[in-house]
Amino acid sequence: MLRYINYNIVFQEVPGEVTLAINISNCPNHCKDCHSPYLWKDTGTILDKISLMELVNKYRQAITCVCFMGGDIDPEEVQNLSVYLKKQTDGQIKTGWYSGKNKLPACCSIENFNYIKLGAFIKELGGLSSSTTNQRFYKIEEKQMIDMTRLFAPSKSFS
Repeated sequence: MLRYINYNIVFQEVPGEVTLAINISNCPNHCKDCHSPYLWKDTGTILDKISLMELVNKYRQAITCVCFMGGDIDPEEVQNLSVYLKKQTDGQIKTGWYSGKNKLPACCSIENFNYIKLGAFIKELGGLSSSTTNQRFYKIEEKQMIDMTRLFAPSKSFS
């Protein structure tokens, strides 16, 4: 069973999308220097098909994507919710998953998501916007994981 602490409409986590980011609790990764250690506890509101659709329907006119931020405690359930959401919206709402694992769990298929971020947070390497990051952001197209991490690089200003 998944639980979520909070959610927000965001613009940076999935480039080119207006995303409902749902912060899932009970993170098993416990990355050193984690920016969200409050997500380590098993607390919050149950995230199931009903609560997911309540959130989606509340913001449906404003969003193009739902991103599950975490959920490594039960990756199969994250996938199930992604599949369910795609069916319920006829694929009109895209889905993403930010996992702290370094590879996609064997129980999950890339075909069930539009976007996937993989990689533990390592402070010395930085997050997605760092040129030295170990994390990777993928867009799923034609059953392929296309690395789009470069989209997070800071834009260069012109003088």
